[in-house]
Amino acid sequence: MNREQTITGVICGTGACVPEKVMDNNEIAQLVETSDQWIRERTGVARRHIAKKETTVSMAVEAGRQAMEEAGICPEEIDLILVASASPDQVFPCTACRVQEFLGAVNASGFDLNAACSGFLFAYNTAQAYISAGVFRTVLVIGAECLSRLVDWQDRNTCILFGDGAGAVLLRAQSGRLYLPAAHSDGTGGSALTCDGTAAIGPGAENAGTSERKIPYIEMNGKEVFQFAIRKVPQAIEEVLEKNHLTKDDIDWFILHQANSRIVDAVARRLKTDIKKFPMNLQEYGNTSSASIPILLNELNRNGILNNGQRIVLAGFGAGLSWGASILEWKIPEK
Repeated sequence: MNREQTITGVICGTGACVPEKVMDNNEIAQLVETSDQWIRERTGVARRHIAKKETTVSMAVEAGRQAMEEAGICPEEIDLILVASASPDQVFPCTACRVQEFLGAVNASGFDLNAACSGFLFAYNTAQAYISAGVFRTVLVIGAECLSRLVDWQDRNTCILFGDGAGAVLLRAQSGRLYLPAAHSDGTGGSALTCDGTAAIGPGAENAGTSERKIPYIEMNGKEVFQFAIRKVPQAIEEVLEKNHLTKDDIDWFILHQANSRIVDAVARRLKTDIKKFPMNLQEYGNTSSASIPILLNELNRNGILNNGQRIVLAGFGAGLSWGASILEWKIPEK
């Protein structure tokens, strides 16, 4: 296959939705022993948006609607809906099917993908694989999270970091260059970042026959996650560049999962690349897991920062452990 000129998925619309409720660091300081300065210095986060009336589904629907609107397509044209989420509203029906319902995308199939903070990147890669294989032509990819429901608001290690939101891209098949991705997982390191899903009681559980239920909270070894990220993300970026016969100078923007400003800074230093090529918005939204990359991509798009023909590296990392990188060429969506 000639990868220089084949069928690939081109982003022709983006969208995002975040909750109305904004919780700043001073509010967090009323819950745990911390301060605005302490949080900013260690994470870069100043505020995060917390769902009150919003849900994972409602935010995913709004982000998807915006992407469709910018792309100028009807819901009936969508072939596939992929939703990356580690915090769905329910186990089933899956979030993608609920999104299909509310958008009226009657011809689309859909399913969810959970790779935690790497979720959007892995869903994007999945969409590209389907498109390049000729299975689907129009794919809506969404990252959506209500992490506030999984946070222990008495745990300073985690409650200062996370926020809620959703971001979406609409991919359409076009002739263009197919870029190979880099994607990895290491289950042996999974204990560094977990969220136990055993809230339900089974007949063989220790608390069977009682009213006790274990509340699933995010638990994280911050030092381990930090060391993992600053080691593996630069490697993944270098790998994806080598696979596609490109150099760092060929890349205009590096859009990383928005976990911590110190991680983004460290990755830029290890790659010996100007930090100005690494846009950040985590100061406003915190870590929104699978939603962080598409929310940032949407901001850059809507603010007119992305130029036609620019090459962008997307890099995700998180629980699993999982990490990877992909390359896309930006094309200004036609109005």
